[in-house]
Amino acid sequence: MIPRYRRLHETGDLLRRAAALAELSDPCRLCPLACGARRLRGETGPCVAGNVAGGSDAAYVSSALLHTGEEPPISGTRGSGTIFFYGCALGCGFCQNHQISHGMPPAAARVSDDQLAEMMLRLRDAGAHNINWVTPSHVLPQAVRALDLATARGLDLPLVYNCSGYLGSEALALLDGVVDIALPDLKWLRPESERACGLRGDYALHIGGVISGWFDAVGPLTLDEDGIAISGLLVRHLVLPGNLSDTDLALAFLEPLLAAGAGISLMAQYHPPDDLALPPPLNRTLTADEYYGFAYELRQLQPEIAFIQDLDAHGIYNPDFHADDPFSTR
Repeated sequence: MIPRYRRLHETGDLLRRAAALAELSDPCRLCPLACGARRLRGETGPCVAGNVAGGSDAAYVSSALLHTGEEPPISGTRGSGTIFFYGCALGCGFCQNHQISHGMPPAAARVSDDQLAEMMLRLRDAGAHNINWVTPSHVLPQAVRALDLATARGLDLPLVYNCSGYLGSEALALLDGVVDIALPDLKWLRPESERACGLRGDYALHIGGVISGWFDAVGPLTLDEDGIAISGLLVRHLVLPGNLSDTDLALAFLEPLLAAGAGISLMAQYHPPDDLALPPPLNRTLTADEYYGFAYELRQLQPEIAFIQDLDAHGIYNPDFHADDPFSTR
């Protein structure tokens, strides 16, 4: 399987996509918030991308590692070559990655395009099944430029786009042909549920179009003979206490996409961060009734590729990004 971005690199279109994404960042409209920050002039938006710690046009990376905690087709047997970026435009209060998704990144985390390209190549050399960008939407110009550099040096692994789903339509269109495997969240479909979780309410208005757009771009989830994903859409849905995740609507929305071959991961791993005070019901983990009822509904849809967690998953997937290996304490 030849990654899609290689064809764009060979024609020069990959670098042109990066330039177009840079134009979207100044004034910034990479995400639906469209905050208008003049990123190339050093202004920052809520995602904290911009002139942070001495660089107006740089990405900030927390960790680059072989990650074995993703869904089986993503992690496989050797791990997913995962790059965790600092910052996030959405800013969920309950984010399990809140140590790196909120607040300003340290100066030492700043990476040049060349350094980011070398990270991808080192992960390939370490045996990664794929390159997995986590929360990259606010650093897309830098990430795609680095991808072009890495491709020129021989990178040939599928590219996973691992994100909240909070992405602008113009940016999504520019990623068509760049990304092989889309791994977006579907968090809410009701604005009132989103607001109850402390957010603005605009995610719910955009996510349906984003999920559909990803399916149009990458198609059904396709696995190789070893069960490793090589292309397609795998949607993650985190069930929240009190159905603040709109799981009933999410399953109904996803039903036709699942019938067409998209994959789904129904997650039970919600765990309120220990150092954050959240209002009820976000201050507790799921009950068996809250999760397994929806798991049963998902089984009734008979999707071809679906992943269901045990209820004790909430005690497993809690990274500590202050550690050298954020997942060593799982």
